[in-house]
Amino acid sequence: MSRYDAMFNRLRGHGEAAFGGFLMLGDPDLETCARLLDAVVEGGADMIEVGIPFSDPVADGPVIQAAAVRALEAGTRVDDCFGLLTEFRSRHTDIPIGILTYANLVAARGRDRFFADAAAAGVDSLLIADVPSLEAEPYADEARSAGVSLVMIAAPNTPGQTLTRIGRLCSGYTYCVARAGVTGERQQLALEHDRLFTTLRSVGAPPAVLGFGISTPDHVRQAIESGAAGVISGSAIVRLGVEQGADAVREFVATMKAATRSTISA
Repeated sequence: MSRYDAMFNRLRGHGEAAFGGFLMLGDPDLETCARLLDAVVEGGADMIEVGIPFSDPVADGPVIQAAAVRALEAGTRVDDCFGLLTEFRSRHTDIPIGILTYANLVAARGRDRFFADAAAAGVDSLLIADVPSLEAEPYADEARSAGVSLVMIAAPNTPGQTLTRIGRLCSGYTYCVARAGVTGERQQLALEHDRLFTTLRSVGAPPAVLGFGISTPDHVRQAIESGAAGVISGSAIVRLGVEQGADAVREFVATMKAATRSTISA
């Protein structure tokens, strides 16, 4: 059983949804990032998503783009990221780890090597944000060979035929976007995901986890009430980590995780 399957099974048994926290690896430096990753776990996150700093992160808004710039300016490279994850995995053996990255980084390293190195570092999934489902088959094959999951993105306006393809190729969880555009904090969410979640279940896709704009406990409750199995918060955590440090990240994550319990048990 994968770490994602074990996590979702455990949470269903406790009447909870999943909370995932995102950080950019190497931001603002490797040592500080390691402390922030630990703080996300200590705050109660069920899963971790991380970015590998890249010069053109087209799916990301200004907060996460700035994090990538800081990490690159600090000298963080792909090898450093895998090293950081290897150390993190040695401290946290059970929590699922997912990488969100871009095709250029995978191609530059070599697809087979990138997937193998991710698996060796203890990574559970890869989401390659700029690879469309029509081009994802080789990545799904490589993921299966390496023993990791290929996570794919779905949105309310994704055509049914594409959702069927996603259901066939995707594993671990399905990353569902809460709104159009790029990552970033928002005051309100406009969720119209009933059809999306129903279709994903009907085509056998893994559990739907909602991201893009999740930054308050109310967002968490809204997402779960709409049918999501979990949420991922990124920009809010990245901003807190830079501005206030690990204690603030730990407290924020604890508050967001608490919202996953109150919603399911209500």
